Amino acid sequence: MESAKVKRIYNFSSGPAVMPLPVLERAREEMLSIGGTGMSVMEMSHRSKFFTDVIESAEHKLRGLLSAPDNYRILFLQGGASLQFSMIPMNFLPSGRSADFVVTGAWGVKAASEAARIGTANVIYSSEENGFRSVPEQAELKFSSDAAYVHYTSNETIDGVEFKYELDGGGTPVVCDASSNILSKPFDIEKYAVIYAGAQKNIGPSGVTIVVIRDDMLELVPPNQPSLLDYRNIANNNSLANTPNTWGIYLIGLVCDWLEGEGGVDAIEKRNIEKAAILYKAIDGSDGYYSGHAERDCRSLMNVTFRLPSEDLEEKFCAEAEAVGLDGLRGHRSVGGIRASIYNAFPRAGVEALVDFMNEFASRNG
Repeated sequence: MESAKVKRIYNFSSGPAVMPLPVLERAREEMLSIGGTGMSVMEMSHRSKFFTDVIESAEHKLRGLLSAPDNYRILFLQGGASLQFSMIPMNFLPSGRSADFVVTGAWGVKAASEAARIGTANVIYSSEENGFRSVPEQAELKFSSDAAYVHYTSNETIDGVEFKYELDGGGTPVVCDASSNILSKPFDIEKYAVIYAGAQKNIGPSGVTIVVIRDDMLELVPPNQPSLLDYRNIANNNSLANTPNTWGIYLIGLVCDWLEGEGGVDAIEKRNIEKAAILYKAIDGSDGYYSGHAERDCRSLMNVTFRLPSEDLEEKFCAEAEAVGLDGLRGHRSVGGIRASIYNAFPRAGVEALVDFMNEFASRNG
């Protein structure tokens, strides 16, 4: 947990989240001068030859890790994934059409709500009545005949609910918010018209959003869009329609290097499955002292959510955990409880430390 005499805690935050330590160390080394330029990447022109190489390299590495074919563009945007809740319908929801939404948590609710400001948003499935504990079977989904696209969230960070399959739109273009599980496992990109993600979980730091978009979708963008909300304009300008987050894009390239060095997406998925299994085993083996939120067939590998017997005990749990270097375990303010976010860069040793703390806490407070 220590590097260069700097003590590091175990950071269970849902995002901005833990970054790979080698990435932080490399960034520290290159902070004042990168590549012999005598300046930080944060100081150089985004139109310089050096930064052009940085952004093109980051795009190339992401394309490889995602196995994204040539007929998909990878864009670097700002505004967080939440801006995409508006940009998607602004670009792809024409008058007289509707968009379908599969809602399995708070982020799906927000996506549908923002789309409804622009056009007709049909919620064709919602698990809100059961407290956002489940996802639908594919056969349960009935798409609207006039749907321009169907939107879903592949992993809901707040409730810890994750799809274990990739949604099939049956001919309707599929748009996916993959903010919290992109690069944690393989995605079949060709199943999607658009897949987007805020960077601050598995891709890099906050402040950058990745949008992977199929070429034919760009042709649907209506004329006279505000230029910085126009995917076609952004694509035509290679994500340089305005000054991008140069530092964040540089770090994304470093995270991709790290992930490739760890064996790529297939290898990291295996590790993520093993880490989550350790934590869920502790929850299930606690004789009910800890109770998982999500149904077992859709438990998230990234965000493990659970409750204790009372809110007072949950507060005590979090306070005592923080005191021993287990930080960021409080559940989202809207639902409470405990949430352990264990993204790609989160070490197995941290999961094991949490399980040891859980066992000890239950023995003292049971």
